[in-house]
Amino acid sequence: MTEVEPDQAPPAVAPDTIDAFFSRLGSTADRLPKRLKQFADFIAANPDRVAVSTVAELADGADVQPSAVMRFCQEMGFSGYSQMQKLFRTGYAQKWPDYATRLAKLREHGAESPSALLAEFVEVGRSSLENLLTTVDPTALQQAVDVLARAETIHMIGFRRAFPVTSYLAYAFEKMDVPAVLHSGIANINMEHLIRPNDAVIAVTFAPYTEMTIDMATKARATGADIVAITDVVTSPLARLKAIQLLVSELDVGAFRALSASLSLAIALAVSVGAQRNRI
Repeated sequence: MTEVEPDQAPPAVAPDTIDAFFSRLGSTADRLPKRLKQFADFIAANPDRVAVSTVAELADGADVQPSAVMRFCQEMGFSGYSQMQKLFRTGYAQKWPDYATRLAKLREHGAESPSALLAEFVEVGRSSLENLLTTVDPTALQQAVDVLARAETIHMIGFRRAFPVTSYLAYAFEKMDVPAVLHSGIANINMEHLIRPNDAVIAVTFAPYTEMTIDMATKARATGADIVAITDVVTSPLARLKAIQLLVSELDVGAFRALSASLSLAIALAVSVGAQRNRI
């Protein structure tokens, strides 16, 4: 029997879920060699491409050699790219089906009446709120409040499913006389030029991540603005912007996700910022 050397770690076991994959990636990305870290950043920003791309296509997109893709797979515990791709194909098929499929899942779930559906959403909302107490780091939350409270202007950026969160933040800040700008994207009006070095941005995006949110947050970071991210996993594309991350995990009913936890976090953040600005 071959003995493992004292300084040699046993081979990693491949993650069996998408969430487990990103959890491992978040804890190991900073220790990866340069090219593997470059590929890890690309995967974090474009997770949906794994399920539909070849090794060569991913390597080209990340601007690395195909050998780096294979080494990355092994680093994550997979025997090769096909095993990793299988995980993503299975995971993303379950996570983000089209709306016709989501409605079919609701029927399979037995939530056919409005009252039954309401009960289901109440239950998953309760669970999501309980999870919020463990996913949001209290230190990060306080850092976010400190950054937003001293900002000259707060900018809210979030589209698609995230837009209700940013619009609610804008409403709350307006009621508390906190200088804030909601970047809505309506009529394709670009207000990025309003973001200044002494401002702060609240960027909200969840997988599959909205490219416009990532692009705008990246440009804001380049101007010197601070970034507070409301997102789902530590490997969100916003992480590479050195954002203060507030993590939210929303459960679903038949693949439809509510925003119970996200909105609760948003109002807690807004009220905390308003109260702290009054003390400054």
